[in-house]
Amino acid sequence: MKDEATFARILAALHEAALDPARWPGFSAVVDDALGVHGQSLIFGDGDSNEDARIAFYWTCTHGERRLDLERLYHGTYYPLDERVPRLRHAPDGQLIHNTEVLTERELKTSPVQHAFRQVHCANAVNVRLDGPRGSRIMWMVHDPIHDDGWSSAQLDLIRRLLPHIRQTVRVQVALGRAGTLGRTLEGLLEAAGLGVIQLDRRARIVAANDRARTLLRAGDVLFDTGGCLSAQPPTANAELQDLLARALPPFGIRGAGGTMAARRPSGSPLVLHVIPVGGGEADPGAWPVAALVLVPDAAQPTDLDVAIVAETLRFTRAESQAAVLLARGMTVREIAAATGRRESTVRSHVKHMFTKHGLTRQADLVRLVRSLAGVQGGAAGTGDTPES
Repeated sequence: MKDEATFARILAALHEAALDPARWPGFSAVVDDALGVHGQSLIFGDGDSNEDARIAFYWTCTHGERRLDLERLYHGTYYPLDERVPRLRHAPDGQLIHNTEVLTERELKTSPVQHAFRQVHCANAVNVRLDGPRGSRIMWMVHDPIHDDGWSSAQLDLIRRLLPHIRQTVRVQVALGRAGTLGRTLEGLLEAAGLGVIQLDRRARIVAANDRARTLLRAGDVLFDTGGCLSAQPPTANAELQDLLARALPPFGIRGAGGTMAARRPSGSPLVLHVIPVGGGEADPGAWPVAALVLVPDAAQPTDLDVAIVAETLRFTRAESQAAVLLARGMTVREIAAATGRRESTVRSHVKHMFTKHGLTRQADLVRLVRSLAGVQGGAAGTGDTPES
C-alpha cells in the first residue's frame, strides 16, 4: 500500500459504493491503482453446488470500467466449467487463495477457464470467500498484478486489510436492497419503510430519523436518544455502538470506517445495526451536516416468528429454535453467536442438528421452513415441554 491517505481514499470510495452500487467501478479504480492490478471481480450469491447456486450479482471491473462483456462471457460460458468454484465455495472464510493453489498442475495447463483467464489477466488472481448475510457467500477475485514479478507481501496485506470492509459493504447493500432503497439520496433513505435510518452529524448527534427508527428510539429497549445523541443498552451494547460511531466519525482529516453489530433486546430478538460514514464537511458540502448513517434492517421481517412455536412445531430445542428464527430474520452465524453469547461452532452445531431432523442440506431450505411458520399461533407451545438445549 502506498500510504494511509491512499487507504482512506479506498474506504471513502467503498462507502459510496455501499449506498449506490453504480459507484463500484470508482472503488475498483482506486483499488486497482493502489494494488497495481488489472482489475477485480465480485460475486454474491448462495447455494452449495452449481445446480442450486443462485447469483444475486456479479461485477467485473478493469481499471475503473465495468466490463459487462466479460461478465456475460464468464457467466454464460465459463462459470459452469470453472473448477475453482466448488472448491472456493467451501474455502475457509477470509483465506486468500491463489489460482495456483486451488487448481491442480494439470488444470493449470488444460483448463479452458484458465486459458481464458490468461487472455484477460486473471490467471494469477487471488481469490477470497467471505461469509455473507443470510447464509450467502461473497467471492472477491483480485486480478493479476500489472508487473510480472508476482504478488508482494504489501499487496496481499492490503487485500486482507480490505476484507472486513468488503463484507460490510455487501451487508449494507443487501439491507438497502431488501428495503428497496439502494442508490437513494440521503433524503430518499428517510422514506424507507422496512429499514430504520438514523442520520448523524460529525459529533454523532442525531440529525434526522425515519418513522421506523423513531419507533425504535421511542421503545428504548435497545436504541434511545440521550440528549440528541444515539445510545444503546445494555452497557456492553452501548460500548460497542460508541466504538463503531468513533470509527465512523474520526477527527478531521481521517476517513471513517463502517461496521456492523448485533444488539440483544430483552425479548431475545436482536437488532442488527450497520454504521457507515457518508460524505460530510469539507469532503462533500452538499451532505453536511450528515456524516454517518445508522441502518437498522427490519428484524421483524418476516413478522410473527415465535421461538416457542418454531421449537414445538419443528421439534427443535430452545437454542436451536432461537438460532433458526434469527437465521430467518437475516442474521449470519457470526451475528447470531455475537447476539446470543454463544460460540460460532455451537451455532453451527445447532444448524447441523436441525438439518438432520428434517433431512435438509442447505441453510436456505431451513430458512424457508422456519419462515413458513410466520404468524402461526401455538397451542401447547410455551408450556415448558420443549427441551432447553
